[in-house]
Amino acid sequence: MKLFKKKKITKGSRQVKMNLEGKFSIIYSRKKIQRIMRKYGIYCTIRRQNPYKRIAKATAEHSVVHNILQRGFKTEEVRKVLLTDITYLFYGKGKKAYLSTIKDAETNEIVSYYTSDSLDIELSLNVVRNLRRKKILLNKDVLIHSDQGIHYTSPKYQNLLKKQKITQSMSRRGNCWDNAPMESFFGHMKDEIELDTCKNLKDVKKVIEKYMKYYNNERYQWNLKKMTPVQYRNHLLAS
Repeated sequence: MKLFKKKKITKGSRQVKMNLEGKFSIIYSRKKIQRIMRKYGIYCTIRRQNPYKRIAKATAEHSVVHNILQRGFKTEEVRKVLLTDITYLFYGKGKKAYLSTIKDAETNEIVSYYTSDSLDIELSLNVVRNLRRKKILLNKDVLIHSDQGIHYTSPKYQNLLKKQKITQSMSRRGNCWDNAPMESFFGHMKDEIELDTCKNLKDVKKVIEKYMKYYNNERYQWNLKKMTPVQYRNHLLAS
């Protein structure tokens, strides 16, 4: 019992075996030591798992894909290149929500968006699922581009894209320019909406929905031949 009283450190069978041999020249097998410990109710303290190791293990199956897009945002084809990302939305008194969007790189139209109070994987999954729910007609060679965030390297996300026959592309690590149009949209949106008066997620969703309708249908853009995203999309389809 001297081993368990010393420094009040609870030892496991390995430590007991090594201490018995090293300090007392007593040689017992580990199995015998374990039987004695069980008999007298002696247990070692189980160390808490390192949270960073747990995260690393959870993401071990995640995989990064190549940057197929290579900043080729403009193809003169509707809904062929899609850009996606997630941003924070601060509202009320210190509250926070999250917005995931999918943007058509050619027309700048936001073809899908999803607002949530959770940053879990469903945020990125639901914005893709909405494409089918809304019956959004995509190009047969459609590609979706994102950063290397955990949402996009997730097997669940990648399997969903495969199921919907959408090719995946990712920015180089730490290179914001590879998805610059998406970042630009978030910047303009946050300059133009007011979330301070929102009391809950429902209020935030109303603001976002109103802005998306305005942006797609009423916000004229110089680089779209002075048309709105929806007007420019219809212009390209009619060409």
